[in-house]
Amino acid sequence: MTAKSELRTYRYYDFVMVAFVTILLTSNLIGAAKVCEWHGFTFGAGIFFFPLSYVFGDVMTEVYGYARARKIVWAGFGAMIYAIIMAEIIIRMPPSPGWPNQIALETIFGSAWRIVIASLTAYFFGEFVNSYVMAKMKLMTDGKYLWTRTIGSTIAGEFVDSLIFYPVAFLGVWETSLVLKVMIGNYCLKVLWEILVTPFTYRLVRFLKAAEHEDYFDRDTDFSPFKLKV
Repeated sequence: MTAKSELRTYRYYDFVMVAFVTILLTSNLIGAAKVCEWHGFTFGAGIFFFPLSYVFGDVMTEVYGYARARKIVWAGFGAMIYAIIMAEIIIRMPPSPGWPNQIALETIFGSAWRIVIASLTAYFFGEFVNSYVMAKMKLMTDGKYLWTRTIGSTIAGEFVDSLIFYPVAFLGVWETSLVLKVMIGNYCLKVLWEILVTPFTYRLVRFLKAAEHEDYFDRDTDFSPFKLKV
């Protein structure tokens, strides 16, 4: 990467980052607060929204490269930690005697720390695997067949995410068979969701590449997840 490319600014990079972090926070804070059931299938409401973070992660890596995608993964990680700490402090603050919603607040935002740790760990590894696979597959396909890497990276990233989150959060609390059933079912739904939104991903990638005059290939990229330098 040249010094010129390091200093380059983009018109829409910040907007994509904000969209990613917003989707991530709302999916975890709002979506995780409700469990739904449809035709005997039980799932968290956030399953319909959380996969969007993988879509934007794919778009970021495809257009701007792994190093810039790495920055938004860390931005999302920091935002989640802040939201968790903020929720914990607000819940523990003494409520006014006339305010009747303390129990409701605790129910919605008072996640058990085991689930919090599972969520943060699964997010961290899942998103980095997603971006890594996306970048490597772009090199393998010479930038062709976008659908193979958007779906392929999601298959890998969501697999790691699910493989970490459900056992860490629920093994020993739920029956092992139930943990496996929910993990496999939700994983399949997330991958199916990615396939269904592929046309949207294509349009967004095409728009950003044309607007930014960028189509980054990670030929000389340092893929360490712990560096923030672009």
